[in-house]
Amino acid sequence: MALEEINNRQQLGDATRSGVPIDTLEVFVELLSRVQESGSSDAFYSRLCEAVCRLAHMDRAIIFRYDEARRRVRAVGAHNLDLAVFADELFTVESAPLARRALEEDRVIEIDQVDGAEVPERFRELLHGNWTLVCTPLAAGGLWNGVILCDRGPGPRPLSDEERHLLWTLGKTAGLVNVARIATRQQSKARELGERIDLARDVHESVIQRLFGVSLVLSSNTDLDGEARSRCSSELQAALKDLRRALQRPLGRSSPETQTTLLEEIQRLRREHPDLGLVLAPGAANVKVPSQLEPLAQSVLAEAVRNAHKHAHPSRVEVALSHQEGALVMEVVNDGVRIRAKRKLGMGLRLAALEALQAGGIVEFGEREPETWRVRLAVPLDGI
Repeated sequence: MALEEINNRQQLGDATRSGVPIDTLEVFVELLSRVQESGSSDAFYSRLCEAVCRLAHMDRAIIFRYDEARRRVRAVGAHNLDLAVFADELFTVESAPLARRALEEDRVIEIDQVDGAEVPERFRELLHGNWTLVCTPLAAGGLWNGVILCDRGPGPRPLSDEERHLLWTLGKTAGLVNVARIATRQQSKARELGERIDLARDVHESVIQRLFGVSLVLSSNTDLDGEARSRCSSELQAALKDLRRALQRPLGRSSPETQTTLLEEIQRLRREHPDLGLVLAPGAANVKVPSQLEPLAQSVLAEAVRNAHKHAHPSRVEVALSHQEGALVMEVVNDGVRIRAKRKLGMGLRLAALEALQAGGIVEFGEREPETWRVRLAVPLDGI
C-alpha cells in the first residue's frame, strides 16, 4: 500500500475517532468561506440550518440570534420552515426558558414533551404530539449569541452522543463567526474614533489657530489700515474653507443597512410595547421615506421609543411624518415624562444627532410642554 494512501487513511481515522466526521469539516469550511460571499446574514444562517438538518438528521431548524441593529432577538435563518412566520415573534430567554438553560449550561438540550412553560406558544402550535425538540446554544467567548431550535418529527427519538457533540460544535462555530464579526465592528469603531481625533486636530491646527490670530489683531487698540483689514478677511476666508473641508469627514456613526421600512418598524414596536400606546399621526402613513434615509429614521425612532419605555409612563406615543420645505420631518412625542427623567439627555440620541449631521440634517429633543417630550428629526431631501 502506498505511503500517501496510508497517511490519508490515518488522517481519516483520527478525524472519525475525534468525533468530527470529514463531511462535517467540509460543511464548516463551506459555511465559513461563504460568510463574505453573501451579502445577507440570513442566507448564511439558513445554510447553517440546512447543515444541521443534513448532518444531525433533523427535519426542521430555525436560528434565533440577537440583532444589534434592531436591538432584539429575531429569527435569522430557517430550513423547512417559513422564516416570515417568525418575523414578529418576541423570543427572549424569559419567554423561552429552554433557551436560557441551553445557554447557561452550554449544552444541547432535548425534550420529548413540549412543555408550555419551556417554549413560546408559536412553537407549541407547530409541534403536535410527542416531538423531539432540540435546543443548541450559539455561544463563544462568554457571549450569548442565540440558539438553534430543531426537531426530528413525532415520537421519542433521542440524540446519539455523536449527534449531540455535532450540534454543539456547529453552535460553537456559528458563535465564533459572530465573535469575528463583532471584532470587525470594533475595529471599524476604532477607525471612526481615530478619524474624529484627526478631525479635532485638523480643526485646531488650521481653523482655531487662524481665528486666534485674527482675534488678537481685532482686539488690539491699534487702528487697522486697509492692508491689515484685507489680511484679516483673507484669514477668515481661509479658516472657513478649512472648516468646510474638515466637516466633509464622517462626524459619527452610521446606521447599518436595514431590510425593513419605518412603517413596518413602527408596527413591530407597537406589538412589542403595547403599553406605550404607539400610534401614527393622521396622514403619516402616506409620507414616503427615501430608502437612503430609512436607517437613520429607524435609528432615531428606536432611540425615542426606548427612552419613552425606559424613562416615562406614556399613555400615548405619537409618530408624525411630513415633508416640510424640502425636508423629511419625523416627530416622536410621548406624554408621560417623569420629573426626574427631564434632566437625562440620552447618549443614544446624542449619537443619532451626530449621525443626522452626516446627512445634512438635525435631531432635536426636549420637553415641549409639561410632561411631554418630543424627538424631532429633520433631513433635507435635496440630492436624494
